This record gives sequence, structure tokens and C-alpha cells, in this order.
Amino acid sequence: MASVAALREYGSSDDDSGSGEDSHLNPINTSELINQKLIVPVTAAPDVLPNEELDPLRHVDPSSKELLYNPKAEELFAPTLGPDCPFKTGQQRAHRNTVAGFVEPAHLSEFQFEAQRKTFTSFGYALDPTVGLSQNEGNSYVGDIESAESSSGRTVFENPNRPDPSRAGVKRKIEKNDDSADLEGYKGPWAPYENESRSAKPSEADKAELDEYLAKMKKRGKPRYEEKAIEEKTSLHIDDPVDYQGRNFLHAPHDIGVNLRSDTPPNKCFIPKKQIHAWTGHNKGVAQIRWFPKTAHLLLSCSMDGRVKIWEVYKDRRCVRTYFGHRQAVRDIAFNNGGEKFLSAAYDRYIKLWDTETGQVVSRFTNKKVPYCVKFNPEEDKQHLFVAGMADKKIVCWDTRTGEAVQEYDRHLGAVNTITFVDENRRFVSTSDDKSLRVWEWDIPVDMKYIADPTMHSMPAVTLAPNLKWLGCQSMDNKIVIYSALNRFKLNRKKTFKGHMVAGYACGLDFSPEMSYVISGDADGKVFVWDWKTTRVLARWKAHQAVCSSVLWHPHETSKIASAGWDGLIKFWD
Repeated sequence: MASVAALREYGSSDDDSGSGEDSHLNPINTSELINQKLIVPVTAAPDVLPNEELDPLRHVDPSSKELLYNPKAEELFAPTLGPDCPFKTGQQRAHRNTVAGFVEPAHLSEFQFEAQRKTFTSFGYALDPTVGLSQNEGNSYVGDIESAESSSGRTVFENPNRPDPSRAGVKRKIEKNDDSADLEGYKGPWAPYENESRSAKPSEADKAELDEYLAKMKKRGKPRYEEKAIEEKTSLHIDDPVDYQGRNFLHAPHDIGVNLRSDTPPNKCFIPKKQIHAWTGHNKGVAQIRWFPKTAHLLLSCSMDGRVKIWEVYKDRRCVRTYFGHRQAVRDIAFNNGGEKFLSAAYDRYIKLWDTETGQVVSRFTNKKVPYCVKFNPEEDKQHLFVAGMADKKIVCWDTRTGEAVQEYDRHLGAVNTITFVDENRRFVSTSDDKSLRVWEWDIPVDMKYIADPTMHSMPAVTLAPNLKWLGCQSMDNKIVIYSALNRFKLNRKKTFKGHMVAGYACGLDFSPEMSYVISGDADGKVFVWDWKTTRVLARWKAHQAVCSSVLWHPHETSKIASAGWDGLIKFWD
């Protein structure tokens, strides 16, 4: 309006000439009179003091974004302007911005909401959500008000045996006797509370109920393992156990074209091309195979059918003898230095010492735990001692002369999987399910070196290289890692062999006699061959229909490999 009035007052030079003596002759401007009359202010709603008797509600501004108090429902949902329409239903009268109702952003503690909801579901009462600013309204409840008052508004998350709030701050009294001269009655700071009950025995009713429960469990329970060892049996499968000179089958043959008594490995080894034989006889998977010491003219195998068999490697390749003396699967086997005796460790918690030639059991050993691996001490003056890695995280050393355990190495945090002697048999290396590698001095039950890393995995198969300088470890992340077998036991990061899949299985590995190749089994039944220098995969072939659990390279042959699998077969490759 001010701009319009300014435009009206603006005149030209001709208008200025009209002012003066003749101004009374100009026509009257009626628009100015009209505007002056319209500018008069008119108050349609004068200030009036509100009458609280007629309207006791506190009105809420519909445009307000924040409320500093908790309004009642009738205040919050009162009509915006004018009186309420008497013809509207309750649903129509409600203020809505969606079809189902009014939705607005709000913050509510999820814990408090769940506490009140569960309290209402369980006890039948909850805090009134429409409380206001007054102190009395903060303690009002909805639902079963009598229960709420009797329990002081306890929620489902509060302890029903909580102390009386009226006794808050009241401490229990302690029996006092600070007289240090009273030697018998002096209590000092260790005095008990007054009326404190220190009886740790159950009451008569609890004791009767407990005895009844223990008797029932004892009657129902069964022994976890058989206490008594099974009767051992053996059977000879050949008609000529001795030759014309009276030598038994443990004697190495001379007429096969290979010097089996040589201490030098072959000059050059080659990758085998084909299968030349398959030994059958085990009803279940083969767990381990071992060459006869030094000559390797016999092959010892243990199986999940609880049997141990020894096979000829040359000539007719017959099964020579079967040793049956375990109720459950045989986990590991080990020859002594001469080969005339061997150990078998099985899941029936027994370790048995067998005579290889006669098949008789010499001794039985058990500590009522499952043995996972066994190994004779390779020293000639300690052939009566052997160590076994147990499922209870211990390595136990037994003396075969007395049948008693003479030493325990208890430092691992998981079941012990392998034991390997190194450093001229003065030390041995153990691996475990705790993903660590520990080095022990013989007969000292404290590990001299502990190797563990967050990137390491469990290593259930370890083999010492023929040159005695390296340890090949089958890692559960589908790798073969190499550790130094000398003083430092350092990981050789340049020698990592990949490509096979062994996760979850203890697939054995081996080296060629002159350290040109590394071989390993596979979870798919394959045999892998790597080059030692370049770590590249040189060959792979399908050897078994199930897991290839063990592979061994013949120590005197250039290209002969024995492999065993969970299909119950032992195959010979050349």
C-alpha cells in the first residue's frame, strides 16, 4: 500500500506548475479520501482472558515441532478450530495423515518399550504412557493396578527377591572381636556376618533327591570305552615263511636288481607314469602305510577296519601277515629301527607292541585316552622308549620294558597330531590342533621353541626330508609349508607348494630320495608331484576313488611310489 501511495504522490513538471494561486480550482481527488477511510484499523477478536472453567484443556499448537511436557490424549487430539462435530465417529474425529492414523517421527527407548510390553503380557500391568508433568501421574499404571501396587511396579527384568527399598543403605552387621589378646576368639577382618549360614551340605530333602538322580544316571549310563583289551589274533597268508636257508620274510631279497642295503639315494628320480600293482584286502579306508626300515622290501599298512597288514613289495607282492588286535580303527603305526617290532595306535585307546614275524603282542599300553601318533626313539640305545601324541593334548613317553609311562610333555593346547625326530634325534617336533609347532629336547618336558602365528593353520602331517635339513608340513589351508629342521626352525617362505585340496584331511606327503620332487595326497583321491626348486606342479593324476591318505616314495627306486586311500586300496606306481 505504501508503494501505491508513493506512485500517486509522484507528479510531473506540469503538476508542479499547477500549484499556487489557482490550486483551489483543481478538481478534488476522491481516491485519497477513500484510502484514508480504509486505513482505519478494525479489531475483530479483542483480547479476552481464557476461562479455565469452560475449557480446562491446555491447547497444543498444531504447527509446533517440540513439546516440553507430556500432554493427555484429549489435549493432543483436540479439534484444531471450533467445537467438535457431534456427528463424527471416533475414527473420523481422530487427526490422521495416513489411512490408518497419524504417523510422526518419534524416539522411544527400545528397552523401555519391551520392558513395559513384556511386563503387561506377564503380570497384567504397565506404566501409563499418557503421564503428565505432575509427580503423582508418573506412578500411575494401566491394567491390573492391584498387582502393580502390591509388587511396587516390578518389571519382568527386575529381581523378585530384591531388597526392601525402605532398608536401602542398611548394611549387614559383622561379628566383631578385635581383641588381639584373645587368641581363640579373635576374628579381625575375617569375621562372618551375623546369622550367616555356612553349611555347604544339602538339606535332607535335596540330598535324597540328588541320590535318586545319581542312582538313575549310573543305572542308565554305559562305559565310554571297553576296559578290557580285545584278544589279539594273527594269520599268515603265505606257505613259505622261510626260504631254503631258513631266513624269514623280514630278510631283504638280493635277486631283484636293486641294492636295498645301499645308503646312497638314486642319482636321478623320475615321475611315475602308470600303476603297476594294487594291494587289496582292507575292508575300509587305509589310514597309514610305512616302509620296512632301511630296505623297504615290505610295506606295513593300518586300516579303519581295525587290522594291520604287511605286504611284499617285490616278486609276487602278496599279503604276508594280518594282525588283528583292535576294536576300532587303527590311527598310526611305527617300526623300530630293526623292523622286528612295530607299534599300532587305535581309537580303542590302546597302543600295542607287535612282533612282526610271529604276530604276537609283546605289550599293551593305555592311559585311557585316544593316541593319534606313535614314534620310536631312533637312537639305538633308546629303542625301548617310544612317544605317543594323545587326544588329551599330552605327549606321553612309555618304556616297553616296564610298560609304564616315564615322561609327559604337557604344553599343547589341542590334540597332538604328529611327532618327528630331528637334530640327530636329540630333539623332536610336534604339531597339534592348536595350530602351533613346538620343538622339544628329549626328556625335558618344556618346549624349547614355540612357533605360532595368526596366519598358521593346523598341520596334521609332517615328514622329514631325506637330507635331514627340512620339515615338510601339510597345512590345512591347502598348502605344504617348509620349515628348517636345523637350529632356528625358520619358515622357508620361498618353498610353498599349492594346487591341491587337503582342508579337513590328514593327507600324507613325502620327498623323492634325492630331493628333486615333493609328492602329496589329495582329498579328491589325486596324487600331486611338485618340483622342489621351482615349487611348480609337474604332474597330477587320479589315484583313488576317495581321499588319498598317504603317499610314500621308495627310498631305493628312481620312480616307484606307493599310495593309500580311503577306498581300501594300496597302489604301486612306476
